[in-house]
Amino acid sequence: MRRALKIVGLLVVVFIVAVVAVLGATFMGRQSITDGAEASGLRIVKDGIVSVGVIPVSEREIALVDAGNDKEGKAILAELSRRHLGPDAVTTILITHGHPDHTGGVAVFPRAQVISLDAEKPLVEGRVGAKGPMTRLFPVSPTGITVTKTVADGDTLMLGPHRVRVFAVPGHTQGSAAYLVDDVLFMGDAADTKSDGTVIGAPWVFSDSQPQDRASLVALDERLTRDNVPVKAVVFAHSGLLANGRAPLDAYAASAK
Repeated sequence: MRRALKIVGLLVVVFIVAVVAVLGATFMGRQSITDGAEASGLRIVKDGIVSVGVIPVSEREIALVDAGNDKEGKAILAELSRRHLGPDAVTTILITHGHPDHTGGVAVFPRAQVISLDAEKPLVEGRVGAKGPMTRLFPVSPTGITVTKTVADGDTLMLGPHRVRVFAVPGHTQGSAAYLVDDVLFMGDAADTKSDGTVIGAPWVFSDSQPQDRASLVALDERLTRDNVPVKAVVFAHSGLLANGRAPLDAYAASAK
């Protein structure tokens, strides 16, 4: 019995070490998130390992890109407090994808309209599970979140004075979305950036399909180029912001073709 317990214990330790090693390799060399970074009047709030985009809709209303990892929403609430606002000021949450580190704080903002691509709604609401090597191990259960509005690739929204263009970028999850808010492109987890500013695709361990993600990024860059869409900055959920326009995404697309 003792021998069996030792073997089980050893296997658990080996599994934990393997998971830590994979996570370390996945995130090592990423650019750090800069809390409070701004581009075109939009602000980035750091919530642990993930960032949240803050869009001032009016003096008393705020929209968010994702809702962070913290179920208490402390980092977002601190930013609202800095603006002399409370939770009811958040009127819209644009969800890039349904992984829990991007939807954790949704319940803190009961007035907010929750928006995602239609394909992502079941994952956001916890009716289906993700299919990545690691994420498929997560239990499937209702999240308590209701997506109150779905959007489609190519849709345009207005949030106060801000024009939001919706782009489907499936691969990390089947309903992953990128949002271009004025000239700031929020990528969610569809892409990331290394410390040298090089754009890389979504990490395989958490992604449904890396090849599909790569194809989505190339297609997105081609659309932005074809339509001559101005992009001032690109925001990545786990590695902050690049403020040198579309050039890093162009370079990624060129190398991925």
